[in-house]
Amino acid sequence: MPEKLAFVADYEGRSVNSHILVLIRESIKKFEDAQGQINGAIRPDMNVKSTRKN
Repeated sequence: MPEKLAFVADYEGRSVNSHILVLIRESIKKFEDAQGQINGAIRPDMNVKSTRKN
């Protein structure tokens, strides 16, 4: 899988690290579009909920 990530990053003209940041930003935007804006800081010790997979 890392090879495919590197391929896509190169295709998009980005480093792998830059491409990962783009994917994270897109994921957060998609979440906020569906669930509403995330406000404030989230304490890591409070973020222990299981994932919600449909």
